[in-house]
Amino acid sequence: MSTKTQETQETTAIRAIGGDPIPYVSLKTGLCYDIRMRYHSKIVTNAYDYTDPHPEDPRRVYRIYRALAEAGLVDGRGASNAAYIQSSVMQHIAAREALKDEVTLVHEVKHWNFIASTRDMRQEELIEETDKGDSVYFNNESWFCAKLSCGGVIDTCKAVVEGKVKNAIAVVRPPGHHAEPFKPAGFCLFNNVAVASRVILREYPEKVKKIFILDWDIHHGNGTQRAFYNDPNVLYISLHRYDNGRFYPGDSFGNYDKCGEGAGEGFNVNIPWPCGGMGDGDYIYAFQRVVMPIAYEFNPDLVILSSGFDAAPGDELGECFVSPAAYGHMTHMLKSLAHGRLAVVLEGGYNLDSIATSALGVTKVLIGDAPLPLTNSYARPESVQTVDKVIRAQAKYWRCMKIGNTVTDYPGAPAVERLHDVVRAYQAVQLFQKYNMTALPIFRDRISNSFQDQVLCTPGFLSTNTIVVIVHDPPTVWTNPDPVTGKIDLEDTYIADAENKYIDWAISKKYGVIDVNAPRIFTGQEDENYNTSVALQDLCLYIWDNYLDLSDARNLIFIGIGDAHAGIVYLSGHREVRDRVRATIAFTEDEPLCAIVPIRDEFIIDWYYKNSLVLTCNKHPVWDISNGGKNPRKKFGNVLRTEYDNINELMVGKFDQVVAFAEEDIEEDVQAMKDEANDTNKNKNDNIKTKGTNGLSQANKMEGVEMSGMPRSSSSVPVSSLTN
Repeated sequence: MSTKTQETQETTAIRAIGGDPIPYVSLKTGLCYDIRMRYHSKIVTNAYDYTDPHPEDPRRVYRIYRALAEAGLVDGRGASNAAYIQSSVMQHIAAREALKDEVTLVHEVKHWNFIASTRDMRQEELIEETDKGDSVYFNNESWFCAKLSCGGVIDTCKAVVEGKVKNAIAVVRPPGHHAEPFKPAGFCLFNNVAVASRVILREYPEKVKKIFILDWDIHHGNGTQRAFYNDPNVLYISLHRYDNGRFYPGDSFGNYDKCGEGAGEGFNVNIPWPCGGMGDGDYIYAFQRVVMPIAYEFNPDLVILSSGFDAAPGDELGECFVSPAAYGHMTHMLKSLAHGRLAVVLEGGYNLDSIATSALGVTKVLIGDAPLPLTNSYARPESVQTVDKVIRAQAKYWRCMKIGNTVTDYPGAPAVERLHDVVRAYQAVQLFQKYNMTALPIFRDRISNSFQDQVLCTPGFLSTNTIVVIVHDPPTVWTNPDPVTGKIDLEDTYIADAENKYIDWAISKKYGVIDVNAPRIFTGQEDENYNTSVALQDLCLYIWDNYLDLSDARNLIFIGIGDAHAGIVYLSGHREVRDRVRATIAFTEDEPLCAIVPIRDEFIIDWYYKNSLVLTCNKHPVWDISNGGKNPRKKFGNVLRTEYDNINELMVGKFDQVVAFAEEDIEEDVQAMKDEANDTNKNKNDNIKTKGTNGLSQANKMEGVEMSGMPRSSSSVPVSSLTN
């Protein structure tokens, strides 16, 4: 047999097993889009609604579809006619109205009934409900659009699970992840992703046992988290801006320590950014360190992406800089899970250009294109620190997060105290021994070790002419923990507390002092309903209403250190402090700047700018070139960049400048007091002398002596005589 014949026979013997050899690649990417979702819109009540439309703009879905059409992925005619949406790379998934038995898998029946009632409301009733709601609006089409959006997401997920498409994107509105089981919120009426997840788990129990929901909208998906907080079958991971609980939805439910409860404990992961300005490197870092390792270990059967694009450049609500390339890279990583079964669902994103380009970047990767190169892969210190906190919180639930014997649950152990409580007790003893400072009585409705000695004051501060109020984070602790056990050697651990330098200065000037400690966590009050930021705001108002406003002090100096400076900024905007506050000083290392809110009148911003000194460390995020390189607006105060790298160096290095700034208006006020006292004494003496002179004139006239040439005062006549 010839060699050629043998090769031919061997080649013939190699036969395909049968069927499509690469079924996933052969499938199209699904697209759910329906022009009718634009019917849900805010009722126009004034001219500003035309010039400055609501952020959740009906055009959002159209602009995304137009971007897909301009890229050649779909037919442009499909924007208004569903018959044309089909293309060679994308398959149309028709939206339909969600059913009551589907929606009520997540939402209470009364919630369903309320949204249904908007269909027949009068316009004034719709406006009233809009005003009463939590950042939501209604019109008579809201009911229909909410069902259409939710039903579209359900069927998008079904198409992915059933293998009709390899993956899919649902370009829908209104969004859903803020909608709680019992109320609409944050532009959201029904929680589309949560409802779809419940439906999939119910209807495909053999195919889908575990669902991974990844939420990269800039706002925390509080509604989705609550829907699955005790469910071990749904892993929820959210990357969002948190700002220590000040960013919408404005509570601590989105913090890194909220890990689920009951059977669902460990299946909730929050990555809460402490400030704006996060970019590609920060998100990719979080994906590689937390998101993907946990997702691999969870091993889901379906991935649903709550895809808000309000972290994209140009979004005024998010103020971040995640590029279309980064969105593409993250999508590419998610495609490696669940055999590629990925459903992308539109949530937020309010810059029409940004959401269009970002959604296009995601869609191209879904179809099979490679993600664009990243221009910035560097993670900022703020994101590295946040990710480290998340890893520590999740270490007891996931092997991939646990290295060695890292301790994660000390707070619940017996005979253990939080170090910030121990340090504060030490501070209280030192300040008492040195200056006789004691606890200022504060009425509380809760009990916590952290409340003990939280507010200290010097004796007799109410009667001093000047009071210095210092509101500060707990002092910095420097140490080198063991990389395996997490233990620290106390002999190599140091407390850095530059605040004492300012207390020394105030005491030397015979000023009164109030010292307020503001820990980020109050021991025993770690529940979701106790927001430490709000508690600090309330505490500052309480101190003003019950002490400062009733004191004799003509001069008040506010000093805020770290995150705690938000409390004095809040106070300055919510009480009339301008007549007595001479200076407001803030030190911040990397904590977010706080803007004063013009609650009382519009002039408060100018006053705050002129009377404030906000000193930041050199590497504060506000100076990051990715933020535009612009100086902060006046509402943040007179913000200055310094050469220092940490807050303690900053407070010591700028001590003389800060003291001079604080004392400037006090010295002017003291001189004004002297001038006022001199004027008062002069007027008093003039009145006394005039009265005395009149008396003498009457007496001399009785003796026939002419007094018209006598001066108004005479050194030869004692004041005591003039007054008799």
